[in-house]
Amino acid sequence: MKITYLGHASLHIQFDETSIIVDPFITGNPLASDIDINSLKTDYILITHAHQDHILDVEAIAKNNLGTTIVSNYEIAMHYGGKSFKTFAMNHGGTYKTDTFSVKYVNAIHTSSFPDGSYGGQPGGFVLTANGKSIYIAGDTALTYDMKLIPMQTKLDLAILPIGDTFTMGVDDAIIASDFVECDIVLGYHYDSFPPIAIDQAEAKQKFSDRHKELILLGIGESLNV
Repeated sequence: MKITYLGHASLHIQFDETSIIVDPFITGNPLASDIDINSLKTDYILITHAHQDHILDVEAIAKNNLGTTIVSNYEIAMHYGGKSFKTFAMNHGGTYKTDTFSVKYVNAIHTSSFPDGSYGGQPGGFVLTANGKSIYIAGDTALTYDMKLIPMQTKLDLAILPIGDTFTMGVDDAIIASDFVECDIVLGYHYDSFPPIAIDQAEAKQKFSDRHKELILLGIGESLNV
């Protein structure tokens, strides 16, 4: 499973012949100016919640990839379904299954509304399993005890956690979250995109290392393999 960081909370995940984009916010992020959304190929778009910094480029990417399926909570799926996009609606605890992967929608503590203020359903995260590997994509969330439920069902190979504080968990809470999900390898995201979520990257990595954990911070456009 190849995971490419597209900036902020945006990811491009590839395995076998399948491609998934998560929470595309690229054209509105000056740090991601080298990413051309017109060149992105995907079969699925996963959306954790409806805030603009997670959905800005959904429609453009979906239009460029005819037949792509938008997977999200009921309200978000209905929103895009009403615009004639192909969607799959789910809710917390539900699992979307294909021949090549499964993705479960799990709890997140945050808010969710579209840019016009309309209701975007309850926010969530995803547990994605493919080729015998499982990753947790937390979305925007505070630290929550519900994270402890994940390893009761799924052994994780990677946890993707927000670390920017202010609107989500910060580094210290993300370390506890990694304990809760029983995964010591963490890809940090949702940081440095704008001043309120700027972090000291060296300090963050050291805090994880002090707890015998690894915090991976990819440059935009860089990838890792799980």
